[in-house]
Amino acid sequence: MKTTNIIILVATTLLTFTGCKKYLDKMPDDQLTMEMIFNDKIRTEDWLAGVYSGVPSPMWGYFKDQGFNIMGDDITIPAEWSPFGWKNVYAYTVGDWNPSSGWNPYYWIELPKRIRSGLIFLENVKPLPGVTAEDVEVMKGQVRFLIAYYYSLMIELYGPIPFKPGVIEAVDASAAELMTTQSPYDVIVDWIDTELKDVAGKLPAVYSDQHDWGKATSIMALAIRARTLLFAASPLFNGNPDLQNWKNADGENMFKQSYDVAKWAKAAAACKELIDAAESAGYGLYYEYNADGSIDPFMSYYNLSLRKFSDGNKEIIFGRPDNPDLNSWLAHHLPIGIGGNGGMGVTQELVDAFYMKNGLSIGDPNSGYTESGFSTQDEIRTTKWTGGGPNTGVVTTAGTYNMYVNREPRFYVSVIFDGAWLGVDKRKAEFVQGGRDTRLTFDAPQNGYNVRKAVSLDVFPRENRYNYQPGILYRLAEAYLSYAEALNESDPDNPDILKYVNLIRERAGIPSLTAGMSQAQMREAIRKERQIEFNCEGIRFNDIRRWKIGEETLNRQLFGMNFTGSVRSDDSGNPNAFFKRTFYKNRIFNKKMYLWPVPQAQMDINPNLVQAPGY
Repeated sequence: MKTTNIIILVATTLLTFTGCKKYLDKMPDDQLTMEMIFNDKIRTEDWLAGVYSGVPSPMWGYFKDQGFNIMGDDITIPAEWSPFGWKNVYAYTVGDWNPSSGWNPYYWIELPKRIRSGLIFLENVKPLPGVTAEDVEVMKGQVRFLIAYYYSLMIELYGPIPFKPGVIEAVDASAAELMTTQSPYDVIVDWIDTELKDVAGKLPAVYSDQHDWGKATSIMALAIRARTLLFAASPLFNGNPDLQNWKNADGENMFKQSYDVAKWAKAAAACKELIDAAESAGYGLYYEYNADGSIDPFMSYYNLSLRKFSDGNKEIIFGRPDNPDLNSWLAHHLPIGIGGNGGMGVTQELVDAFYMKNGLSIGDPNSGYTESGFSTQDEIRTTKWTGGGPNTGVVTTAGTYNMYVNREPRFYVSVIFDGAWLGVDKRKAEFVQGGRDTRLTFDAPQNGYNVRKAVSLDVFPRENRYNYQPGILYRLAEAYLSYAEALNESDPDNPDILKYVNLIRERAGIPSLTAGMSQAQMREAIRKERQIEFNCEGIRFNDIRRWKIGEETLNRQLFGMNFTGSVRSDDSGNPNAFFKRTFYKNRIFNKKMYLWPVPQAQMDINPNLVQAPGY
C-alpha cells in the first residue's frame, strides 16, 4: 500500500503522545495526510517524538506502571494503596495474575502502535528545509533502534509474539493477514541481534548538542542487544523444560528444547563489544574521590543516580531526560514526617542482602553482623557524604540498632531506617510508633523502612524542595556484571570475570573477590552483586525471572521490623518492641507468572494465538 496517499485516520491512536498532540490540534485528524505531515519539519519531529513515547519511565514507570520494583523483592507497598492506582502492581505480588488482569503499559497493544508509527516514519521521512539528508539518516537510525527496543521489551515479558518486522498492514487487510500466530522466540532474538548491530553503525555514540541527550545512540543499540542476548541465554528461555512443549498455531516449538551454552558465549561477546565501544567513546563508571585521592564510595554511588550526563555522569548509557511527575515520585520515597508519602519501603530481604563493610554477607560468621543491641558511639568513615549524621563523615549515630551498623556504603545510600539521619529536618528518622515518621495507617512504612536510593538529600517535600534528575534505563555497571555473568557460564576460568565484578566492588568500597571460586560460587556472587548494585532500579525483577528463582524469592513470608512497636527495644519477649523481625505479609508466586499471559481480549479476537503455559 502507498501510505503517503492515505488519510491519517491512524493519527487518533497517537493522541496519547505528548509531542504529537501539538500538531493534531491544528486541524481535524481526517484532513491531515501523510504528505502534509512529512512535508513539515515540526510535524515530522513531533511524529518522531510520538515513536519515542513508548520508552518506559524508570521512575514512575518502574514503580507504578510497569511496576517492576514492587513486583520484585526490592520494594513493598501497603495493600491499602491498591485503589489509588496501584491495583495491578499489588495484584501480582499476591498471585492474582491471569489473562484478564489489567496492566497499565499493555505492551501487547501499545508497543505495536509505536512500532507501526515508526515504520510509517521510515517510509515517509525525507529532507526538508532545516532537515538535511544526514539528519534524516540519523532519525531513521533512531526509529530502527526504537522498533527493535520495543520488540525486546515485549519478548522479555511475553516470550513469543506475533512478529512481522517491517510490515505495515493495510487498513483493509484480510483477517488471515492480521490474525497471525506467535513466532518462535529465537527467531525474534536473532532479528533484534542483527538489527541493533547494524543500527549501531548508523548512529553517533554521543551527540554534540547536550539537548539531544536521551536520543538513540550506537551505545544504546549495543546495550539493548547485549541485554536481549543475556536474557535469551538465561535459564528462563534457554532449555526451560516448562516451555518445551509450547507450540504456535503452525505447530512450531516456541522455544528450542535443549540448553545451549553457546548462547552464553554470544551474550558475553555482545557485552564485551558494548564495553569496548562505550569506553572508547568516553563512557565509564562514575567516581567521586576523597581529599586523599581514594574513591569515595558513598558519593560515587549516591551521585551516579542524580548527576546528569552533561555534568560528567558518563556511566549513563540509556536515559530519559523527561520523567513525568518527578516531584511526586520523589515524595513517595520519603517519610511522612518530612512531607513524604511514607508507605513505600524497601523490603527486609533487601536490607539483609547488603554486605557488611568488610564485604562479607550477614550470614557469614566472620562478618561481624549482629541483631542484638545498639551502637554506643558515632560511626565515622572517610567520605564527603552528609547523609549519616549532623557532621560530614558520620555514617551512623550513637544509639543506632546494630543491624544497621558497619554495613557497606550502598546500604546507607539506599535505605532509610529508624535512626537514619534526615538532614533536611536536622534529626533522625523516627519509625517507632509515636515518632514523627510513622502512624498506624498505610501512609507509614509497614515494615520499618523507607527508600533513599536515587533521592537527593536536599529533597524536602514539606517545604516543596525538589531537584531535577535524569531517569536511567541502562548504565555501564550493568554491562560489566552482565559480561561477568555470561563469561562465568561459558568460560568460567576467564580472568575477566573477577576483573569486572571487582571493578563494581571497588567502586562500592568493599574488598575484592579473590581467585579460586567455583563456577557455582561465582554465579551466586554475581547474582548478589546485581541485586545490591541495581536495587530499586527496575532490574532485579527481570533478573529473578530470567534466573527462574521466583519460587524461592517471590513465594514466601515477608518480615520487617515490628510496625506496631512503640518501644525502642530489641527484646523479643516484649510485644511492643520495635526492633525484632516480625511477619509482615505473604508473597505468592507460581511458575506460570514468569511470563505475562497473552491478554484475554486478544485471545478472543485472534484464534491463532496460543496462551502461555499455565494460564
